[in-house]
Amino acid sequence: MFGLDTTLTMFLIICLVAAMAFEFINGFHDTANAVATVIYTRSLKPSVAVVWSGLWNFIGVYVGGIAVAMGIVNLLPLDMLIDQNVYHSIAMILALIVTAIIWNLGTWWLGIPCSSSHTLIGSIFGVGIAYSFLPEAHAIALNWAKVKDVALSLLISPLVGFGFALASMFLLKRIVKNKSIFKEPDPNNPPPMLIRSLLILTSTTVSFSHGSNDGQKGIGLVMIILIGIIPLQFAINKGESTIKLIDHTKKIELALSHVDSTKLTEEEMFNYTQVRKNIDTIQSIVGNAPNFDKLNSKQLIKIRKNILTTSKKYDALIETSVVIKDKDKDVIKSEIKGIKKYTEYSPWWVILMISLSLGVGTMVGWKKIVVTIGEKIGKTPLSYAQGAVAQVTATLTIGLSSIFGLPVSTTHVLSSGIAGTMVAKKKKNLKMKTVRNIAIAWVVTLPVTILLSGSLFLLLRWILA
Repeated sequence: MFGLDTTLTMFLIICLVAAMAFEFINGFHDTANAVATVIYTRSLKPSVAVVWSGLWNFIGVYVGGIAVAMGIVNLLPLDMLIDQNVYHSIAMILALIVTAIIWNLGTWWLGIPCSSSHTLIGSIFGVGIAYSFLPEAHAIALNWAKVKDVALSLLISPLVGFGFALASMFLLKRIVKNKSIFKEPDPNNPPPMLIRSLLILTSTTVSFSHGSNDGQKGIGLVMIILIGIIPLQFAINKGESTIKLIDHTKKIELALSHVDSTKLTEEEMFNYTQVRKNIDTIQSIVGNAPNFDKLNSKQLIKIRKNILTTSKKYDALIETSVVIKDKDKDVIKSEIKGIKKYTEYSPWWVILMISLSLGVGTMVGWKKIVVTIGEKIGKTPLSYAQGAVAQVTATLTIGLSSIFGLPVSTTHVLSSGIAGTMVAKKKKNLKMKTVRNIAIAWVVTLPVTILLSGSLFLLLRWILA
C-alpha cells in the first residue's frame, strides 16, 4: 500500500483503524448532546433520533470544510510530524489515538459528558511536550501560538454558552405568551407540533454543527497519520499544479519588491527576509518540474515547511508593518491563500471515511449521556424551551467556531447551555454533584491526557526504535 513494506503497511492500517475507532466513539459519546432534548421531550423516538442525527453528522463532516482539521494538524511542528525515523511518527500517532480512546470510553462508561475535543488536543499536547525532552528535539515541540488559540476557544466557549442561554431564557419568558413551552415534558405524549418542529430543527442543526467541527478533528487526525507515515504521498496536495505554485510565489515576490525595506523595524526586517527566503526556496525546489511526482519526499517536506513558514512570518509582518501598502498586502494575502491550498487539504476518501465513522457511531451508545443531560444537570426536568434554547446556543457557538477554524467542545457548550437555562428557570436549580463531575472532567481531561499520551509516546518510541 502506497509503496510501503509489509510492516509499515500493517502499522498504517492499524493507525487508520484506530482513527476510525476514535471518531466512532466520538459519535456515540458526543452525539447524545444533539439527541438528548428530542429524546427526552419525546419529540422523536430514540431509534429515529439517533439515525437522523447520524445522517446530519455525516453531512456536516462531508460539507463542513477542513479549517478545524488543519488547525489540529498544525498544532504539531513539521519536524516532529515528519521524523526521519518513521517508527517515531508511528509511536506519536498511536500514543495520542490510544490515549484519546481510553479517556473517551472511560468517561462515557461513567455517564459523564466529557469533551472529545479536550481529549484529542490534550493527547496532542502530551506527545508534543514529551518530544521536547528528547535529545534530538532541536525545535519547539508545539505550535504555541496555535495552542493559545485552541486553549482560549475551549475555555471561553462554555462560558459563552452559559451566558447566551441564560440571557435567551430570560428574554423568552418576557416575549412568549404561550407558557406551555416552559413546562416539563408529558411522559405519555409528544409536545405540540410547533414546539416539536423547533426541537427537531435545533437538534438537526446541532448534529450538523457537531459533524462540521468534531468530525474535522478526525480528518485532522488521519492527515497526521498520512503525513507522518507516507509524506511522499501526502505532505503536499499533488492534485494542485506546480506551475500555479510558481505563479503564486512570483506574485508574492513582486509585491514584496515594492516594499522599502530600509523603513522596516528590526523584527519586521527579519520576517520580511524570511518570507523572501522561503519563496526563493520553493521556486528553486519546484523549478521546472511538470508535477510533484518528479520530486522526492525530502523536497516535498521542504516545500510544505516553507509554505507554512511563509504564511506564519507574513502574518507576523503585517501585524506590525505600516510600510507595506494596502494593495500589496491584499495581493500577498490572496497569493498566500493560494499556496496554502497545497498544504491545507484532505483527500475525499479521508472525509468519507471519517463521515461514516462518526455517523455510524452516532447511532449507538447514547443512553447514558441523555439521562445526564435531561435530568441530572438541573433539579427540575428539562422543559421544551430549555431544550430548544440550549440547542440553538450550541449551534451558533459551534458554527462560528468552525468558520474561524477553532475546535470547541459540543459537550461542554451544550451542557453549559442547559445549565444556563436551569439557572434562568429557578435560582439554585443546578444539581451540584453533576455539575461538579462535569467540571472535574473538564479540568482533569487535559492534564490526564497530556500525562498519559506523553508517557505512551516515550514508551512506544523505546519499543519501536
